[in-house]
This record gives sequence, structure tokens and C-alpha cells, in this order.
Amino acid sequence: MIKSLLISIRPKQWLKNLIVYAGIVFSLRLFVLGDLLKVSSAFLLFCLVTSTIYLLNDLVDRASDRLHPKKKLRPLASGQLSPTVAIIAIVVLLPFSLWLSFLLGLKFAAIVGAYYLMMFGYVFGLKKMVIVDAFIIAAGYVLRGVAGVEVINIDMSPWFLVCASLLALFIVFCKRRHELMLLGEGADRHRASLKGYGTVFLDQLIAIVTAAVIVTYSLYTLAPETVLKFNTQRLILTVPFVLFGLFRFLYLVYNEDEGGSAETIMLTDWPLILTMFGWLAAVLMILYARF
Repeated sequence: MIKSLLISIRPKQWLKNLIVYAGIVFSLRLFVLGDLLKVSSAFLLFCLVTSTIYLLNDLVDRASDRLHPKKKLRPLASGQLSPTVAIIAIVVLLPFSLWLSFLLGLKFAAIVGAYYLMMFGYVFGLKKMVIVDAFIIAAGYVLRGVAGVEVINIDMSPWFLVCASLLALFIVFCKRRHELMLLGEGADRHRASLKGYGTVFLDQLIAIVTAAVIVTYSLYTLAPETVLKFNTQRLILTVPFVLFGLFRFLYLVYNEDEGGSAETIMLTDWPLILTMFGWLAAVLMILYARF
């Protein structure tokens, strides 16, 4: 039972919560111990929050998950985990995570509360609405990033909101395309919103957000406020990492039939892993070592 419960809270997907560190990195306060501890606490708390939502989602979707070749192996869908145990875990985790969030500040708690409300709406109906489902997931990424900013009380760049939203939409649309190709004509029985999507439509959306991510991030690196803040134009040197990362992800989606699980790709595809570490190393060298 414990093993099945641990699988259901999806530790692999905690990788997505690393976005809470974006604010501290680009505020040049990464090595301020107090701030780093606060952001790390926010990261751990969001792991708890998102795991609660994953558990709730699997509980609600256990019937439709049985129609998916991979998701049918999830503990709740396969019957390895009792719905009663899942409900008890949710009843414990939800108020506990909310209580912990208040320890990090009222604004942070408000963000966690907003995240919960938004995801409840998603789980209990909004995920059936075409495009709306993608925007909600993208908003979830943004809220996690905003939480990382608020917990150390720094100003948030509007560029961050735009870049985070577009990147999240890119990942979501790629996932929808993978599901559509994998499930074929029965796709809408697993996920209702897939009935409104089509491969041509998704290809257009993916092309749009890919171009938007590249343009927005490139403009951010050379924006006057960015150059003034960091006293350098060399952030433009990180653009090739972003380009290669996006192109590599698209290659895996279109040529290797992957894309259903972004976190799996980011943990197993070595070219993408090296690209992400290369981008991070370049950012740290430019901003902190004044390379």
C-alpha cells in the first residue's frame, strides 16, 4: 500500500516544481542562505501540494485511465491502491499543506490556495474544455514561479510570466499531440478535451508557441531593463541552449513518438539533460561570475 501511494504522488513530476527557483536565480540572490532556504521550503511544499492534486486527479480519473495503455498501470486505475486510502491521504495532505504554507507568509499561502482552487476546477470539469485545459496547466506553472518570487519578497519580471506561460503551453500541447497519436480514435474516451483537438490544429499551436518562446526569451536577454539590471548583454549567449532544447524536444515528439511525459524526457534524454545543465551553467557564469 505504501509503495502504491508513493507511486501515486508521482515523485518524478516534482521536477516541474524547480521553477520556484527561477526568481532567486535571476534576482542575483541564489547564494543568500536565508533566501535559498525559503525558496527550498517553497519547493518542498509545492511538491506536497502537487502530489495532493495528482492523487486527487488519479482518483477521479481512474475509470478513464484504464483506457490508456500506460495510465492503466497507475495504482488507482489498476486496483493496487484502494480509493479509500487515497481519500484519507488527500484529507490529510490538503489541510496540512495549507497550514504549512501560512508559515511561509500570507501571500505565499494565498498563492497555494489559488493553485488548489484552480486545480480543483481542472480536475472536476475544466480539463474537458479545449484550450482552457492547457491554459490552466500553464497558469499552474506560473503560480509556482510567482510563489518562489513572493516567498523572498522580490519584484517579479513580466518577462518571466510570459516565458513561463509559453513554455508550459509548449509542453502541454506536445503532450496532447502524443496522447492523440497514441490513443487514436478512442482518444476522447480517455480525455474529453482531445475530441476538440486534432493533429493539424495541435501542430499549428506547437509551432506558434515554439516561435513565441524563442522570440520572447531572446528579447528578454537584450531588453534595456535586463541589460541595466545585470549590467551585461551576454545573456544572449544562452539562447542557443534554449533553441537546441526546444528542437530536441520536438524531435522526440515527432520522430520518437514521445512527449507524453515531459519529466521522463528531462530525466532520461541525455542530449536534453546536458542542454539544461549547459543553460544553467551559462546563466550562473554570466550573472554571478560576470563571465
